[in-house]
Amino acid sequence: MKMALNCSSSTCITFPYNKIRNPTNTSSLTLKTGFFHLTQKSPFRVSAATSPAKARFVASRKESVRVRQLQRPLIEYMSLPASQYSVLDAERIERVDDNTFRCYVYRFKFFAFEICPVLLVRVEEQPNGCCIKLLSCKLEGSPIVVAQNDKFDASMINRISCDSNSRNSEVQQLTSDAFIEVSIEVPFAFRAFPVEAIESSGTQVLDQILKLMLPRFMSQLVKDYQAWATGDTSRQPLGTGEI
Repeated sequence: MKMALNCSSSTCITFPYNKIRNPTNTSSLTLKTGFFHLTQKSPFRVSAATSPAKARFVASRKESVRVRQLQRPLIEYMSLPASQYSVLDAERIERVDDNTFRCYVYRFKFFAFEICPVLLVRVEEQPNGCCIKLLSCKLEGSPIVVAQNDKFDASMINRISCDSNSRNSEVQQLTSDAFIEVSIEVPFAFRAFPVEAIESSGTQVLDQILKLMLPRFMSQLVKDYQAWATGDTSRQPLGTGEI
């Protein structure tokens, strides 16, 4: 079919101290930002009894590609029932039932901590496409990361659609429109730092993941459409798990 959140086995996000305003090198998942450059001692103390602050990370991205229609039109592909969806990448996606999938997102390092989000998502069929919604998220990785599983909330929506106004044209536009929001209790080790700085860095991490994830997703979606449109009904995944 047409859905996936694709991942690599080991991706590193690093945070040098001197690049907070101008992150570069977005072709790899290395994010040059940070907030731990302190020139003076902190003027306040944080105790275990302090009510934990929460940080909120928000990111969104829209990715569009032009698709040349083949023997079978794109609108028919986008109207397939969820039971006929290909998982696109069997290394990273597991089918739970007709409409539900488990997705292993990019493994990366946030400072010294290794993180691999595991998403449970539901696909809802819609006119001219579908909507992927997050049901739950579990964090795997370093012990301190795993300990946050009961201390955060996450939501995600990714709407996939084709342009119904140009269904008879030779070339159509396929669009993925994704939105992610995470609210997390700031771990005790980080509570000496401003919440705004934590939010800025966390949001940039989500931005970087979407910049890598959506183009790959769209590329696999187009390849799956081309296979389906030329008569391949096996619905075999084409991805290999690599970024």
